Amino acid sequence: MSRTYFGTDGIRGTVGRAPITPDFMLALGHAVGRVLRRSLERPTVLIGKDTRISGYMIESALEAGFAAAGVDVLLSGPLPTPGVAYLTRALRLDLGVVISASHNPYPDNGVKFFSARGEKLPDEWEAAVEAALAEPPQWVDSAGLGRARRLDDARGRYIEFCKSTVPHSFSLRGMKFVVDAAHGAAYHVAPDVLHELGAQVVAIGCSPDGTNINDGFGATAPQALVAAVAEHDADYGIALDGDADRLQIVDRRGRLFNGDELLYVMATDRLAKGEPVPGVVGTLMTNLGVEQALKRHGVPLVRAKVGDRYVLEELVARGWQLGGEGSGHLIALDRHTTGDGIVSALQVLQAVRRNGHDLAGLLEGVELYPQTLINVRVTEGGDWRRNAALAAEQQAVERELGSSGRVLIRASGTEPVLRVMVEARDPGQAARFAQRLADAAGALAAAA
Repeated sequence: MSRTYFGTDGIRGTVGRAPITPDFMLALGHAVGRVLRRSLERPTVLIGKDTRISGYMIESALEAGFAAAGVDVLLSGPLPTPGVAYLTRALRLDLGVVISASHNPYPDNGVKFFSARGEKLPDEWEAAVEAALAEPPQWVDSAGLGRARRLDDARGRYIEFCKSTVPHSFSLRGMKFVVDAAHGAAYHVAPDVLHELGAQVVAIGCSPDGTNINDGFGATAPQALVAAVAEHDADYGIALDGDADRLQIVDRRGRLFNGDELLYVMATDRLAKGEPVPGVVGTLMTNLGVEQALKRHGVPLVRAKVGDRYVLEELVARGWQLGGEGSGHLIALDRHTTGDGIVSALQVLQAVRRNGHDLAGLLEGVELYPQTLINVRVTEGGDWRRNAALAAEQQAVERELGSSGRVLIRASGTEPVLRVMVEARDPGQAARFAQRLADAAGALAAAA
């Protein structure tokens, strides 16, 4: 489906440039409200946001658009994306709205939506909204205007939900953590969740000022967490991104565990408890070493397209529970309807506590394959799949790698770039093969 505004995770861009402008956000709220009212007489939506200064402007514009369509609005203030998904479902609301650009820097912002069940909405719904945006507005009269009010206990409700995803007997007493919330939406949630479970907590990246979200802190910049764990002699460090749906963990030796490794720990911990794990969903980028390690436990890994949305779609289609990406988007569908950095951290920490091992010990025998990724600029609109020279080079590399590696070539969804990745046991081999393929792709672009 061709979409004008919606990408793989809602609508996102630079504030002050279309479509992240107040007039568009007013129109968007109104269009979404009109779509809701086709099947609901008096819908109610929840709007949450991260800590970007632009969130105030977008929130006000969306609120006005919803009100002018006859839709009531609840405002949660700063709240993690998965918190909005949870509260939309728990409060029996009709739609959840998140104002966030996730791990992007503060000049960016965006809007994404959750259904009444706290799930990502399908392409067909987004198409209906885009069609409504193209129509003239239909403002309701004064008597039909929607009303807005604050949801004062949103933070507390979500903290209790996070704690409810682990057994009542689970405790972190005697453990010390550094929690880095990227100066984002979880700044007043994540430290309290761990503290209320008994842990000693040192908070960093928890002082948002509207412009410092993801700036040198959080899951996309874990160096600050590594340093703080060493400085405070903590057992682990937990890093989230700006909207807290992404997770990275650091141990006291400074080892950083990515999403692929954490997904493996979640799956094997369930097996150790005798729980069925019929399969796990990763992405095209999931490390081959993790796939092979899961296979040794009898757990197949299915690869979806890159993006947590596609991981979720594959999980639902197969009726499986666990999936994720190396970037730290992890999903446990029997705990939440969407990826949740805090909930995922608690799942991993359960495994650590239950098995009496440190996290590195739970990953013994998992050998990550070195990956080399090269971005090649290509002609916009060109079809690289039809280039015989590149296809021949890829086949040659795959023959030489055999079962000791793999090749992935894919087009970027946001810029005219071809992403060339080679994964191999030998890092030198991965680098050489990736360069060969990049050179072939570059020759294709030059010829065009």
